[in-house]
Amino acid sequence: MSSATLTIAGILLITVVTVAYGGLTLLTHLARRKAGYLDNPVRRGLWTAGHAHAGVLVLFALVVLPYVDQAHASDGTRSLIRGLFLAAPILMPLGFFLSVVRPQDTRPNKLIWLTVAGGASLIVGSLLLGINLL
Repeated sequence: MSSATLTIAGILLITVVTVAYGGLTLLTHLARRKAGYLDNPVRRGLWTAGHAHAGVLVLFALVVLPYVDQAHASDGTRSLIRGLFLAAPILMPLGFFLSVVRPQDTRPNKLIWLTVAGGASLIVGSLLLGINLL
């Protein structure tokens, strides 16, 4: 595995700590029946989605990273693919969490667009990798 791929894998593994911390935070909100979480279905739903997407996307990125070095692509394209797979599990959950930061928020703010950016980076990275593996 290339050093660039190992670096991205290392960063993704470090983000697992933030995913675990997020899960602990959600569990604490549930256990303590925290106002602004249990009584706010929009916030609860988006934060749950953010946590779930973070975990799944980190795992997905770690699984596909070894294939980047096998792709028939230029170094620049490989770097772009790695960056896209790093961006997705960061941007998408951030959009879910930051769009309803305040306990009284009942509608997502404009930061929800970070989820779209994360989804776009996942799609583009997957297409680029898939095409360059064929």
